[in-house]
Amino acid sequence: MLVFVLRRLAQAVIVMLTVAFIAFMLFQYVGDPVTNILGQDATPEQRQQLRTDLGLNQPFPIQFAKFVGKAVQGEFGLSLRQGRKVSSLIAERLPATLELSLSAAFIALVCGIPMGVYAALRRDSLLSQAMMTVSLLGVSLPTFLIGILLILFFAVVLGWFPSFGRGEVVKAGWWTSGLLTRDGWHHIVLPAITLAIFQLTLIMRLVRSEMLEVLRTDYIKFGRARGLTNRAIHFGHALRNTLVPVITIIGLQLGTLIAFSIITETVFQWPGMGLLFIQAVTFADIPVMAAYLCLIALVFVVINLVVDLLYFAVDPRLRAGNAGAH
Repeated sequence: MLVFVLRRLAQAVIVMLTVAFIAFMLFQYVGDPVTNILGQDATPEQRQQLRTDLGLNQPFPIQFAKFVGKAVQGEFGLSLRQGRKVSSLIAERLPATLELSLSAAFIALVCGIPMGVYAALRRDSLLSQAMMTVSLLGVSLPTFLIGILLILFFAVVLGWFPSFGRGEVVKAGWWTSGLLTRDGWHHIVLPAITLAIFQLTLIMRLVRSEMLEVLRTDYIKFGRARGLTNRAIHFGHALRNTLVPVITIIGLQLGTLIAFSIITETVFQWPGMGLLFIQAVTFADIPVMAAYLCLIALVFVVINLVVDLLYFAVDPRLRAGNAGAH
């Protein structure tokens, strides 16, 4: 177990160093930070002094080492657009993105797994076929179009939900939450559903496919021959083994929700990291772009590590194979 964890940690460090190098290269080849800060009218002496202050005259390896050291501390300098520390901007926007992503993940799991189980156990029923047909739309339609259609129908036509913003939030230190207010719940419904639809349909189709495969295995047939009830077979054995490969997909999809909430946040003007990143790209705000890149990479690395450990704990074949290797 210890060797497995150390190997995964080493891989995680290599991935983060690679992403940090890519983020560092943004400072080198995307725009000139001296020009961005001082403007075109700065004198050569001012430009040279700022380059010295920023450490741009130092050798490349030293600059990269300093960048990694500051990144580990969560420091990425000042936003070129807002003139504020990037870490402060991320801290302000992170709660909104996590709240939206976790709400979408909850919807996808709570709805997707039961729907996938039902579609597998009642695959010839009319409702099951209808769910599979609708799921094709969920997989095929782009997220921005789903968001626009939800806004048109539920916000403009029916007027049930607001079409933009986060609503009233409650502050607890640096953390803010809209889930503690009624207005916050009112605002998060449409963006959370928009972000969850693709993940929901993906999980439903995956659970259905895996469960149909498990139901064809020999040990399920043996359980039926022993006289086990359908409930025990379906939920005590089939579903349990179905969820083993699903764990990996669900973990990766959680990272995807956080990383690709950009479109949903833009459509609904949700004040999260995705909207901040879009604004940074528009104004070539390199420090914010680099910080976002490193943060998203860290999210994926942590989630992958947790998923690997869960997979190792759930699947006895991995433990047996790891023990046999040593």
